[in-house]
Amino acid sequence: MDWNPAIAIPLGSFLMVIIIVATINFRRMRERELQAHQDLRMREMEQERRLKELEIERLKLEVEKNKALRVS
Repeated sequence: MDWNPAIAIPLGSFLMVIIIVATINFRRMRERELQAHQDLRMREMEQERRLKELEIERLKLEVEKNKALRVS
């Protein structure tokens, strides 16, 4: 098959543009995915911190309750 330069050059340019756009879109999609995972991990860590704080508060209240019962 003999490629006519009048067809090959525009076709090659068109394919190059498609590849560049696809690569850029793939990168952006990957960056958004990584950002979503990072945000999710940050929320999970914040939730764990809150649960630990609640557990500490619960234990403090339990200690106070036990002290109050011993005094009575």
